[in-house]
Amino acid sequence: MPTLEAHVVALPMRVPFRGVTTREAMLLRTERGWGEFAPFLEYDDQEAARWLAAALEGQAWPAPVRSTVPVNATVPAVPAAEVADVLARFPGCTTAKVKVAQAGQSLRDDVDRVAAVRDLVPNVRVDANAAWTVDEAVTALTALTALGELEYCEQPCASVDELAAVRRRVGTRIAADESIRKASDPLLVARREAADVVVLKVAPMGGVVRAMAVAEECGLPVVVSSALDTSIGIRAGVALAAALPSLPFACGLATTSLMSADVVTEPLDGRGGSLAVRDVEPSPELLERWRAAPERERWWRDRLARVLELLP
Repeated sequence: MPTLEAHVVALPMRVPFRGVTTREAMLLRTERGWGEFAPFLEYDDQEAARWLAAALEGQAWPAPVRSTVPVNATVPAVPAAEVADVLARFPGCTTAKVKVAQAGQSLRDDVDRVAAVRDLVPNVRVDANAAWTVDEAVTALTALTALGELEYCEQPCASVDELAAVRRRVGTRIAADESIRKASDPLLVARREAADVVVLKVAPMGGVVRAMAVAEECGLPVVVSSALDTSIGIRAGVALAAALPSLPFACGLATTSLMSADVVTEPLDGRGGSLAVRDVEPSPELLERWRAAPERERWWRDRLARVLELLP
């Protein structure tokens, strides 16, 4: 195992996302370069092991076939009145992914939010994070497309069979996210014809090389997305997106705009609607400024030690 230099940071969010108000991340440096280890707090060690494998992969990535990657804006489950403020953080983006099916909210909230986004950007996609049943998904997508098409709906339901059932009943493309990155068999969605698009996130997939292999085996259009990463994690996502033979959709890699701080002086934030394929490195000053509290640093170092034991 390579020698590790580890830094734990706590970055404030501009708005809550997935219930997260402060994004904690561990930045790791080995002789292979910098990586990011930031599985969400509720993930167990076995799931976190894939994130650590990605962090330790280094930059032995496939060669890029493009110098820039188009990116989308991301709109959390905010009230419709706040949509314009959120989109203002993504200048130049012509596609927006809108979170829907938030616990405690109604379908009317989702319709109003999507309508507010439609007024400002031409291409809209939604992400339900597996919250609907099949019938709920059909009802919701009927309502959400009443004023116009959606580019796709990401993970409307939890299971692959449910995704396939929704896909048969609606005219909207279905994208698979959790059914890829959390599955023991990430290729099942392609075999069951359950999705039109696959969403790949480098860290949960175990690294760029592994994600590239899944993309090739699935044979479906790919959208590369982030796992609420700092610019260090985003750089790995850019490497994957830049290496794909085809990239028909904008990627969800502009999420540093949802945070009010980063660990690099020139963040990969997607201003202008795209990200350049360029290297980034943490700033020592920013690592110190956003250093996590001592008890949180101990928690992450304990987690790192446990998860290292699970790697080959």
